[in-house]
Amino acid sequence: MTGRLPYVSTTRRQVLLATVSAAGLAACSAAQPGPSTGGATSPGPSIPTASGGGSTATPTPTPSSSHDVAGLPATHAWVARRGEVEPAVKRRATTLVEAVTAWTSNGGGLAAARSRARAAGYEPTLADQLAPLLGAGSAAAVQVRNAQYGGILSGSASVLVVVDQWRAHDDGSVTAGGTTLDVRLVAASPHWRVVAVNPATPGRPAASLSTTARRVLADDRIRLPHAAHADVTAGAVHDTVLSMLLALGREHLVDVSVLRSGHPLHVFGTTRPSDHPRGRAVDVWALDSRPLVVPANHSLAVSAMRFAVAHGSYNVGGPVQLGGSQFFSDRTHQDHIHLGFDR
Repeated sequence: MTGRLPYVSTTRRQVLLATVSAAGLAACSAAQPGPSTGGATSPGPSIPTASGGGSTATPTPTPSSSHDVAGLPATHAWVARRGEVEPAVKRRATTLVEAVTAWTSNGGGLAAARSRARAAGYEPTLADQLAPLLGAGSAAAVQVRNAQYGGILSGSASVLVVVDQWRAHDDGSVTAGGTTLDVRLVAASPHWRVVAVNPATPGRPAASLSTTARRVLADDRIRLPHAAHADVTAGAVHDTVLSMLLALGREHLVDVSVLRSGHPLHVFGTTRPSDHPRGRAVDVWALDSRPLVVPANHSLAVSAMRFAVAHGSYNVGGPVQLGGSQFFSDRTHQDHIHLGFDR
């Protein structure tokens, strides 16, 4: 949970031309607050606009970011879509991230971040665990690209929050970055309580990559968030997973939520190791810009689940229970499909 994002400079004009949207994400992980796998956070593509969303609320700009603040792009708060299992849980996780990691008036320091957390109704020291998204910058805008379950039980939950962030500087430049955060919560009254935030941690790009990895990085039909992009550039993802993404990308536009970095070490609620930290799994939250959490899009999820098994996946989860030992469904996997490989 230490280390800084490798922000990449861009011009104010480039940022203003960027299209910014968001949606929801999740995967399989560990029960109580605990470690997540690390990984570098390299700049990823701009956030796709997800159609067929079925949002249950109207997006509103987050208070600290707009076109009027230091050339930063307009952003909006995370919005629940139809089909969400426990939207209030995701809202608690995302609101913390949005409140703490966007600021104005040189508020990137820890003391100011703690104040923002307190004002939003969270334990102030949770800001300390968001350190990779704090620091230099006269102002910052943040967009939750997706919020997906790492696990959801009656008394505890993991929400994987995929974040894009832009920081404005006094010289007029804007730097862009992002990461994935494993936000842990426990049930409490009157609402769920955030107890820990585990960011993906930066890693180093590999000296050389497989042909398959290079093809995935070059494929604009496979949209990777920052941490997932870094996993591929680090050579941390098995070619079986990458080959699946290439095959699926020939059929659909694929929005990945998580590969390895930022994912909990264990299947949520168990001590069983997850395939994600081993680089042998991928979670996909949208196909053809259609979020899989929305019931109207479940047929897309089913088609992709069957496609994955036909292409070698041994462990396939999603919002619909299918016949066969390779398939599973539960509350955690209502908002994405999980494709795991044992080789």
